[in-house]
Amino acid sequence: MPNITITMPTFHAGQVEVYRNRSDRNAVRCGRRFGKTKMMEGIAINSGARGRKVGLFTPEHKQWSEPYVEILSALAPLKTEASKTAGIIRLSNGGQIDFWSLIDNELAGRGREYDDVLVDEAAFTKPVQMQNIWSKSIEPTMATRPNPVVWVFSTPNGNDPTNFFYEICNNPERKFKQHYAPSSVNPLVKPEYLDEKRREVHPMIFKQEYLAEFVDFSGDAFFLEEWLLQDGQPVPYPAVCDRVFAVIDTAVKTGSGNDGTAVSYWASSQFVGHPLVCLDWDVIQIDGAMLETWIPTVLKRLEDLARECRARFGSNGAYIEDAQSGSILLQQCAMRGLPAQALPQGLTSAGKDARAINASGAVFQGKVKWSRYAFEKQTIFKSTSRNHMLAQVYGFRVGDKDAAKRADDLLDTFTYAVAIALGDSNGVT
Repeated sequence: MPNITITMPTFHAGQVEVYRNRSDRNAVRCGRRFGKTKMMEGIAINSGARGRKVGLFTPEHKQWSEPYVEILSALAPLKTEASKTAGIIRLSNGGQIDFWSLIDNELAGRGREYDDVLVDEAAFTKPVQMQNIWSKSIEPTMATRPNPVVWVFSTPNGNDPTNFFYEICNNPERKFKQHYAPSSVNPLVKPEYLDEKRREVHPMIFKQEYLAEFVDFSGDAFFLEEWLLQDGQPVPYPAVCDRVFAVIDTAVKTGSGNDGTAVSYWASSQFVGHPLVCLDWDVIQIDGAMLETWIPTVLKRLEDLARECRARFGSNGAYIEDAQSGSILLQQCAMRGLPAQALPQGLTSAGKDARAINASGAVFQGKVKWSRYAFEKQTIFKSTSRNHMLAQVYGFRVGDKDAAKRADDLLDTFTYAVAIALGDSNGVT
């Protein structure tokens, strides 16, 4: 057999330290930019080149798509068969690499046998489902192999005891060796970059994403009042701004349900004053038939605010979720020529926690402020008189298991507004 050269990825010092101290079961708790995917690729290439059988598992297909290309390229001299569609690479030395998506696939790995199991972003799998997949499908793949090795990589995702990655890192009975690797252990990550991120992102997010800590989001308030005030006080309406807009979260429930129809009004400015100011808000319970007559009052309020805040580009109209009663409202606005548009689908399809985390950086940086009017306003909703906007925003907790029992319509408009005004074309801030 002719000599074959396989080029291996070069590990940085932090990755080398983890690899040297490996066990037969490894949980790598790492921060962003540590290079976990590259390390996983290197392990897969090394194992394949030695004729071992490898199973690589990720939460979704797109997360193994790029590693597939890198691994196949490195092992090309040994390749006998490969299919990205099927997620397989077969090698002339008997080695093989299979790629699996874990989302809604409790049979992932079933019927195969592996010397090496690699799991990427394990904390972002579905907790109960991942426990079942591991015990019933993945772990048995190693039962017949002489020296199997497991590598589970992830940035933490909260501290939920039901989360598979949290458990293998914290439960000694699982017999995983935990390797701690914050972003700073990668010498290619400059300290200035981490300092910048520390200033830009929510402190809890920084601890989780860059310090690789298991963070309890459920205790303290996620959005702090001090971030939304200026020197401890709400701000006046802008003397001038770029534009004003409204965000509407609709519901057509009546009676004692949690949902109402909420609207919040905002002024955005790119160069002068505060980037985003909440001007006003309201929340009501309204029958679906009344929405058509209600929307003109929202647009009239926007025009009044555009004049009062001297919006250079006037009113951008209302942003409405394109779902259920919102879809009907958007159709009615289109037929009547009223200025309304659907919220970006990427925003509406994201979960409430994801939207709040997305908005958190801009709020933490002080880019979002309450106007005095919005801060001091009180209304009666479901027989309760208070500032419902402040109550919902300050009362939000990431991972709140009782969230479905709480009113959150105004909170939704808040996170949508931050994404619209301060995010990119997809609403990512």
